[in-house]
Amino acid sequence: MPLFRRVPKRGFNNKQFASRFEIVNVSQLEGFEDGAQIGVEQLLRAGLVDDVQSKVKILGDGELTKRLLVAAHKFSKTAEQKIVGCGGTATRVGGKENKSVRRKRA
Repeated sequence: MPLFRRVPKRGFNNKQFASRFEIVNVSQLEGFEDGAQIGVEQLLRAGLVDDVQSKVKILGDGELTKRLLVAAHKFSKTAEQKIVGCGGTATRVGGKENKSVRRKRA
């Protein structure tokens, strides 16, 4: 029997290292009052997020008519444009601000 059939078929699994984000659309932020500061705790109270420790990504699906101060882990480009376009701010929280640069080995 060939070697590749005798060797166990186990290997690396990325499940425990994968980054998972909870998705919140801009249209769901419309339920907050004008000028509100929105963070993960406020999203949890509104029922849009399951846990305080979960990472949140804001997507640009829908329309926004209110000025909101939103703090989340990630924003899509359209979501950030819609929030800033209404006079609000989109701030990133947690994680690294700059991506690490890989150096070439000599």
